[in-house]
Amino acid sequence: MSSIAIVVGSLRAESFNRQLAEALTRLPEAQGHEFAFADIGSLPLYDQDDDADQAASVKALKTLISGSDGVIFVTPEYNRSIPGVLKNAIDHASRPYGQSAWAGRPAGVIGVSVGAIGTALAQQHLRAVLAYLDMPTLGQPEAFIAWKEGLLNADGTVGEGSAGFLGGWMEAFLGLVELHKAP
Repeated sequence: MSSIAIVVGSLRAESFNRQLAEALTRLPEAQGHEFAFADIGSLPLYDQDDDADQAASVKALKTLISGSDGVIFVTPEYNRSIPGVLKNAIDHASRPYGQSAWAGRPAGVIGVSVGAIGTALAQQHLRAVLAYLDMPTLGQPEAFIAWKEGLLNADGTVGEGSAGFLGGWMEAFLGLVELHKAP
């Protein structure tokens, strides 16, 4: 069993990305694993002056990430990049320098959008950041998901037409996590 932190880059109450993240945890491939959602909405704006005395919300985020076997980032695309709230969370948990909670944690990157290319550009920007943070990141399958009728069922589970692909993505991600688990 793996412990997986989920970081959703959207704070909107009816966020499509939050709905997708929750549906991923209900996939048959996800059964037997623990999933915990990071609270990134309560983080203050990152300020290096606060590194010596981080806020409780920052410490909680770092504890969640440090205690996980892997991290799933579920990101929307804002203006062809990642949302500021997501970048803020990444910066907080990577500081102070040399005390990054992200280092060595396997990452999966996925996102959903109403646009035809899903969140492809945001995901590419996020992958560049994760590479710097020393997070082995799932390369294939890439998952640029378009929000459409039938993606999720009324009960919040993955729809029949997407279950095979998203289940395969989850299986590949959990395989990456297993590969990088400490013996």
